[in-house]
Amino acid sequence: MVDLLEYQAKELFKQVGIPTLPSQVIAEPRELRQLEIPYPIVVKSQVRASGRGKAGGVRFAENTIDAIAAARIIFNLQILGQFPEVVLAEARYNVQQELFLGIVLDYQRNCPVLLGSIQGGINLDSLLANLQAIPLEEDFFPYQGRKLCRQMGLTGNLIETVSGIITKMYTLFLSKDLDLIEINPLGISPQGEVMALDGRISANDTGIQRHPKLKGLIESEIEPLFWLPLKPKSAKIGIICNSIDLGMASLDLIAPTGITAGCLVIKDNLEDLKQGLQEWQKIPETEVILINILKNQRYSELVVRIIADYLQSLAIPKPKSDERYERPTGIVSRQKIPSIPLTKTPSLVLRLLSQDFEQWQQLLTGLPVYWSEDLESAVTQTISLAQGAKHELADFGSDFGTRS
Repeated sequence: MVDLLEYQAKELFKQVGIPTLPSQVIAEPRELRQLEIPYPIVVKSQVRASGRGKAGGVRFAENTIDAIAAARIIFNLQILGQFPEVVLAEARYNVQQELFLGIVLDYQRNCPVLLGSIQGGINLDSLLANLQAIPLEEDFFPYQGRKLCRQMGLTGNLIETVSGIITKMYTLFLSKDLDLIEINPLGISPQGEVMALDGRISANDTGIQRHPKLKGLIESEIEPLFWLPLKPKSAKIGIICNSIDLGMASLDLIAPTGITAGCLVIKDNLEDLKQGLQEWQKIPETEVILINILKNQRYSELVVRIIADYLQSLAIPKPKSDERYERPTGIVSRQKIPSIPLTKTPSLVLRLLSQDFEQWQQLLTGLPVYWSEDLESAVTQTISLAQGAKHELADFGSDFGTRS
C-alpha cells in the first residue's frame, strides 16, 4: 500500500471536482518570495506521518518573512522519523465547523465502507466517538451518501452539499482502484460552503499499475521502508508493518510495559519484507519481531512463504571443508551435514489478514513463528515472548498456530 502526500491527494481531488484551496508546492524556503497566492497562508509539512499539527508541522504566516521562517523550521522538523522534501503553502480558510469523511476498502467484508463523523480535525477521540459507517455491499447510490449525512447529524442544505462530496469521493475511489480516501477535515464556512482542508489517499500496488497517471504522480515519492520514529540502537521487540497507523497502534500497546521496541514501515513489495527481516536481525537484543501487515488473503500467503524461506535460510546445511559426501541419488542427507549454528533467531508473531492460517501450518512447522487474529492478542503474545527465555532455532518445537 502506498500513501500519497497531501498535495498529491488534492491534485486527484481537483480532477473530480472536490473543492480545494489555492496552494503551491515549495521545495526550498526562498521560493516563497515568488508565492502566487495571497496572504495569510498555512505552511504544511508534506510527510506521510499523521499528527503533523501537534508536532509543529503546520504553521500560519501573515507575510513573506513569517512564511520563510515557518518553512525553514518545517524543513528541519522530523515527524515520526520523516523529513519533508517539500512543503505546501496554502491559503487560509475561515472554518466554522470541521467534518471527517472517508471511504475504506474493508477486506474482511469484501466491500467499501463509507465513514463520516460530525467531529473532524485533530481530536481523534471525539472523531471516533461520533464515527458513522455504511458498508456498500452492493453498488453505490447517492442516497447512501445522504443517509450517512443524516446519521452524522447534518441537517438542511449541508446534507445535499456534503453528500455531493461523498459521491465525488466514491467516483475517485472507484476510478483509481483505491484502498482508502479521507478528507479530514472537511471545513464548513459560516456561509455553508465546504472545502477539503486536508486529504489522504492510499493505493495498492496492483491498482497503481493499472493507472499510469497515478503511478507517475507518486513514483518519485515512494520510500521502500523507513523507521518509526527512528532506528533504535537496540530493542527487545521489533515491529514490521505496512502502514504508519498500524505501526503507531502497535507501539502504543507495547509502550506501557517499558520494553524497548522499534518499528519498520515497509511498502507492499515483498523484497522490502525480506530486507526488513534482515534489518531487525542486525539490531542487538531483538528477541521478538511482530509482523503486523494487513492487505488481503493472497498477500498474506506470500508473506508467510517469505517468512518460511527466510527462517529456513538462516540454517542452510553447510558441509565441512574436509568432508566429502557421495550423492548417488542427487539428494544430500541432512543427517550427514552439520548446520550453521545460530546465535540469534528472534521469534516471529504474525498478525495478517487471513481466515485460515492452518493451510500454512506445514510451511511454518518447527519454526519460531506464532500468530494471532487481532492486534491486541498479537501484542500480548509478543510481550510474553519478549519477557520469556531466549530462544535458538534448534530449541523450537512448538506447533505453528499458537495463539495468545
